[in-house]
Amino acid sequence: MDRKRLDRAINAACSHLLGLQSESGYWHGGIEGDSTLEADYILLCRWLGRSGHSTAACEAILDRQLESGGWGLHPGGGANVSASVKAYTALRLIGVAPGDSRMQRAARCILELGGAETSNSYTRFYLSLFGLYPRNRVPPIPPEWFLLDADSRFSVYGMSSWSRTILAPLSILDATRAFRPVLNGSGLGEIFRGSRTRRQPFKSLPSGIRRMGILAARDWMLARLERSDGLGAIFPAIVNSIMALDQLGLRSLVEREFANLAKLVRNGNEKFLIEPCHSPVWDTALSICAIGRAKPELGQPEFLALQRASRWLLSKQVRIRGDWAVRNPGMRPGGWAFEFRNDHYPDLDDTAQVLLALGHTGMSDKRGMDWLASMQSPDGGWAAFDITAGASILERLPFADHNAMLDPTCADITGRCLEAICGQAPGQFPTRVRRGVDYLLRTQEEDGAWYGRWGVNYLYGTCYALRGLRAAGLPPSHPSISRARDWLQLVQNSDGGWGESPESYDRPGSRCMTESTPSQTSWALMALMAAGESGADSVKRGVGYLLERQTPEGTWEETASTGCGFPGVFYLRYSMYPRYFPLMALAEVRRGLGQ
Repeated sequence: MDRKRLDRAINAACSHLLGLQSESGYWHGGIEGDSTLEADYILLCRWLGRSGHSTAACEAILDRQLESGGWGLHPGGGANVSASVKAYTALRLIGVAPGDSRMQRAARCILELGGAETSNSYTRFYLSLFGLYPRNRVPPIPPEWFLLDADSRFSVYGMSSWSRTILAPLSILDATRAFRPVLNGSGLGEIFRGSRTRRQPFKSLPSGIRRMGILAARDWMLARLERSDGLGAIFPAIVNSIMALDQLGLRSLVEREFANLAKLVRNGNEKFLIEPCHSPVWDTALSICAIGRAKPELGQPEFLALQRASRWLLSKQVRIRGDWAVRNPGMRPGGWAFEFRNDHYPDLDDTAQVLLALGHTGMSDKRGMDWLASMQSPDGGWAAFDITAGASILERLPFADHNAMLDPTCADITGRCLEAICGQAPGQFPTRVRRGVDYLLRTQEEDGAWYGRWGVNYLYGTCYALRGLRAAGLPPSHPSISRARDWLQLVQNSDGGWGESPESYDRPGSRCMTESTPSQTSWALMALMAAGESGADSVKRGVGYLLERQTPEGTWEETASTGCGFPGVFYLRYSMYPRYFPLMALAEVRRGLGQ
């Protein structure tokens, strides 16, 4: 391996990343989802009777139309019926005629996929709001849910945090029978295969209880609009909350929350884009770790940059009790959220990464570490936002087809939490560490990989599971680590890199059968380094892949969606992933060679 070339690549990548730091000290790149974001934006603007950036959103949707006529969930993926129905509906609402050739292609594709009636429940609910689908054929979302005690088996606190924020406003819209007819009664018959008039049995609760439920859902939602950049600080919940606030007549709050939504709209010289949320804490913590590993002996510029970034992170620590406290009532707050401001929903992944980042500047935070350790779930793993205690029956509810009703523990977050706890608080939580290790050993797949919940997919899960196990003290010779190493080497591509499509969530047998990407190659390299393979040929070939594809600016180009929102439903492309993950991987390889 050419050490001088490796050094040059690391220095260039480090300089590039340092150049992206904001004056306030944080890093923040964009996140790109799929066309459903622009479609929902158009639907919201029609609901409110305003234009907004609807024309630009329309053009963005048309730019993503596939050859098949439909719209997919990620680059390189096939057409998805729900995404296609939303895109088609938004285009119709903005004035694109059904006779347009692009619309005719889209309609044919939707019909081939089963018709609009086979789209998921959320899509059909949105159609019903505009009179484009019978409301009585959409699964009801009862606001009475918010009347249940928090410790009830069917409490909203058994759901994932994002489901709560999405469903609370939808339950208000459903219970108040919200309705805004459009298209002058012409409907969307051209994208339905069957009749839309068959009634679905629906029993309404007594009006008194229904009113109580609406008020409970309203009050729950209003409380969580405070100290946040919108409900849950995520696009779907913000859109739903604006519609619900408008339905309730709370006009001043509608304007405030629409302003929060506008922060997610990018409409500059580049293509029009709506982000699902902002990621400054995540990007900042990972950038610090990448630079810290690349420059273990910090020079003056790097030291000052990381000090500023660390101070910014410390200013973002959440010190109020959020939804997480329902399952962990005795714990003092101390976590970090993903976004600029989302105080009700700090998450374990960000908190662990921030604690690792602070270690690179000689800082620590006992309050954050105590909170992170205390959020371990009963099965020994860590979930994203809560101590997991949901009833699996919630996943079988008719409107749970967004595939993320619960917030399960997962290998990637558990591994990162172990890495933070063992690295920044060694010896302080031995029981929790042992249970976390047992969880990872128990959840390893037969072929040696681990499922990745928040990154695509088995490459991500395997990377962070191995890093957690090594931080906890397992040797490279441990059978679990050896099996993972063998799997990683088996699935390496001929170009030296690694790649995996989001399709592996639906078809696990297709894992690691796509072209290589810089971020996924970096995860594989970091995993192999954790497995003690610093001198392996597979590592040399992986480094060669990254070195050959580094741009003159010192970064890497990547168009694939390697982040995951909801498996099988929503995927993400982080613009910062090919900036800090390759730097992190190359720095770890260099360190391993030195050792």
